[in-house]
Amino acid sequence: MRRRIASEPAGAEGTAEGARRAKVDAFVRRHFTWPGTLRLHGAALGFDILRAPINVMLSPILLLARAGAWICRKLRWGRAADWLADRRLLLRTAVSARVEAAILGELLDVPPAPGKAIPDRAAMSRAILAAPQFRAMIRSQGSVAGAQALADRITGAIGDYTGTRSSIAEFTTGLVTLAIGAIVFQALTPGMISMAPGVAGAVSRGTAVAEFPLGATLGGVWYGVFAVGPSPALIVATVAGLMLLGSVIAAFAGVIADPVQVRLGIHRRRLMRLLDTLDAEIGGSRDRPFAAREHALARVFDLWDAAVSVFRAFRG
Repeated sequence: MRRRIASEPAGAEGTAEGARRAKVDAFVRRHFTWPGTLRLHGAALGFDILRAPINVMLSPILLLARAGAWICRKLRWGRAADWLADRRLLLRTAVSARVEAAILGELLDVPPAPGKAIPDRAAMSRAILAAPQFRAMIRSQGSVAGAQALADRITGAIGDYTGTRSSIAEFTTGLVTLAIGAIVFQALTPGMISMAPGVAGAVSRGTAVAEFPLGATLGGVWYGVFAVGPSPALIVATVAGLMLLGSVIAAFAGVIADPVQVRLGIHRRRLMRLLDTLDAEIGGSRDRPFAAREHALARVFDLWDAAVSVFRAFRG
């Protein structure tokens, strides 16, 4: 029977699987429900607000790389598939660093202490190589380079797992903008770009009414009949401001998304997928890479936002 990680010693595979599930469930409750997720996102106060929009832009490229790796593997182009699968394109956020440290410390029993961020992925690899429970696995690689490559693949799989948080944050931000657009503008606004014309129009009309020579009351009547449109400069400034707001929302979106995913069982299933991938890596197989489906989910709002913007441009 292939060795399974994140489980207590057991005499049967079913018992071991149950212990693994219990350990994962405890991990999920500790970190992804309130107040655990609030503590986790305390790390987002800082440069994560800048990293979040960059990861949003890099996420489609990562999706293409993973799709390319899958295609190459089906075509038996192993070297190309491995190269594409090993690309780490997303920036490592402070929240992701905390989650990675918690996975190592609490699910894999690898030092350092749980809950403390690890400086970089190289430090993660060193921690894995130094862990007593992985010594037999490391010796089985036959060389230092082989052991390092295995540790890097384990680290990469964990990084792919935490990278899904950026896509879920992007998806959550899309839901927030959709709700705001429906309530405030009575329009479909699946993204900041599609929301910008409505916000810019409201600002433009409010400014025109306030500056109307005969007073704001008559100004409201006048511009209710003779509509005033926003200038291109105002639209550009509005897009920039909304993108900044979106980056802040994305950095802290997990505070909303994490408890919902716990309730739906998504966090547990995603962690179980990760542990299955790590089992496969330890067993010497690379045919079960961690599937980051969430990156494709986030693209739904991108396509919708682009379609809405194109439709409005043609209609205008």
